[in-house]
Amino acid sequence: MGSTAGMKHDAFIDPDWSADGIPGLKPFIATMPKGRLFTGETDGSSFPNGGLRVTHKAAAFTSWDRGSPPFIYSGTCFIPCAFVTHTGFALDDKTPLLRAEDAVNREGLRLLKNIGGYEDVKRVVSYLGWEQEFFITSKEAYLARPDLRACGRTLMGCAPTKGQQMDLNYFSAMPLPIKACMDEVQAELLKLGCPLNVYHNEVAPAQHEICPFFTITNVSSDLNQIAMQICCEIAAKYDLVFLFHEKPFAGINGSGKHNNWSIGTDTGLNFFSPGKTEKTSELFAVGLACLTYAVNQHNTVIRNSVAHAGNDHRLGAQEAPPAIISLFPGTTFEAKIDDIISGGPLAGYFSGGTMLDAGCTNLNEIETGMEDRNRTAPFPFCGNRFEFRAVGSSQNCGFPMAMVNTVFADGMRQLNELIEGGKSVRDACAQMFEENKRVIFCGNGYSAEWPVEAEKRGLPNLRDAVSAASAFATPENKALFERMKVFSAAEVDCRAECFFENYCSTIEIEASTMVDMIHTGVEPALATDLSAYAIYESRPERLRLSFTKRVAAYEAVSESVDALEQGLSNLPEGAPHTVAEYCRDVLLPKMLAAREACDASERLVRKDLWPFPTYTDCCYKHHFNSAK
Repeated sequence: MGSTAGMKHDAFIDPDWSADGIPGLKPFIATMPKGRLFTGETDGSSFPNGGLRVTHKAAAFTSWDRGSPPFIYSGTCFIPCAFVTHTGFALDDKTPLLRAEDAVNREGLRLLKNIGGYEDVKRVVSYLGWEQEFFITSKEAYLARPDLRACGRTLMGCAPTKGQQMDLNYFSAMPLPIKACMDEVQAELLKLGCPLNVYHNEVAPAQHEICPFFTITNVSSDLNQIAMQICCEIAAKYDLVFLFHEKPFAGINGSGKHNNWSIGTDTGLNFFSPGKTEKTSELFAVGLACLTYAVNQHNTVIRNSVAHAGNDHRLGAQEAPPAIISLFPGTTFEAKIDDIISGGPLAGYFSGGTMLDAGCTNLNEIETGMEDRNRTAPFPFCGNRFEFRAVGSSQNCGFPMAMVNTVFADGMRQLNELIEGGKSVRDACAQMFEENKRVIFCGNGYSAEWPVEAEKRGLPNLRDAVSAASAFATPENKALFERMKVFSAAEVDCRAECFFENYCSTIEIEASTMVDMIHTGVEPALATDLSAYAIYESRPERLRLSFTKRVAAYEAVSESVDALEQGLSNLPEGAPHTVAEYCRDVLLPKMLAAREACDASERLVRKDLWPFPTYTDCCYKHHFNSAK
């Protein structure tokens, strides 16, 4: 439940029990008994578990996920597994994802039966295509910055003089060392069945992105985890380091992991592709009715799925979707929803847009989509899928997708009950659209007006991870998860506790790291620099100003780190929720004050005295290493 992949290495050896001799002295052979291959037992109390496991009740089990193909990498056979307690409670992100997939299949088949005309469908699944963003820096810079090593992000540092002001980094030519590394990453992932069809520079300097073809959500989530691992391993060959934190560098864009999600059938139907026929257009409207219900009724569940300390640095920061979860179906379909509510038919919205003439003979006409792209929306429609843009770059896709599938399955359940209660499919969809339309927003999510409008509509605005986690373990959400057979009430409570514990641990580590960096690195550098200007104290005013300006700036560093240390020493004990609120309300503001003081001092201190690589070093220097 720490949003990372874990692993245990088991050797393919076992005693040859058919050989002669005492059992403890039998020879070994290269084999793996099926009891060890399909399941394993380990200590569940040593992982984040929210109180589900304790030292004297620690048993937990891995179980081979037979729906996700194993693969061989670097001489090791990787077997995707779920992880549950001795009593069957989920201790991972895979188990709830698999349960949510079952819910989608169960309610999806029920819905298609109620609609009629889909008797050949035997399975309903979700699909995922992820877009993984990240930064790359040099191994030299990484090792010289304690904050990157301990926290994955920089806790201080002035913005580089050249950041992303020119808007020219996106899709620009990739530096040769990075290109060589990415070519090898692409080749290795292709061997494992993870075909990257795209990689490119992102908006910020030193920021990049990789994207594979989509596949079944469970498999795609596993591929993302191994892709992140392989990226890091291959980067080491080039003396590079991948940074998957959502905000490694302040002042420039952070990183997300856009989850392109859709629902399909074993016969090739896509719920979110309007198609060219009345039947596919009607299914699209049905799918949108279920999704509108899901996003509106279970808004806090979706918001919580992307709630963690790292993601707080990017959500709502004019570079990522706001923390208000809304649905963007497109302006054309929004008008179609109004028509359905007014009594119009479900069908009538089809794939394809207009043919665009680029104005020159060398270029073909371009077929535009029905809808424009809205990059400010957390859940926009993209032609044949919805893109969940709020997922953080460091996250395991499994948990956000488990939550999205859960709430969508509940949307299908609601529609099923309306139809089975006697309503026509059209009338049931119209009712769901009308009752949940407030969650649809096709405007600018970055605008100052949207939070005001969202409040008028009654939509939650959970601005930070602590607020989002506080809204997770409610009676309504527990009822949802039990209804969909994804979590028991106890599992919901344990997840909420883990959210708070992970948040607190993250902030405490960051604050402690910052204190150490200031005391052992920044303050000695400032003292040395100040001594060089001490002779100006009695000189003419202009020279004296250089000294007094540094005195004021350097004193601010000392005062701010003292305040941060005091905040750490006053860290309360008690419920994780209480500690998390303290970290958010007390430690984070003190860290920000210390950062501002350090950054102001960095602008004054002599360059060779500053103890850590600068943002310019971290974002650009490795571009000029020789490609290996």
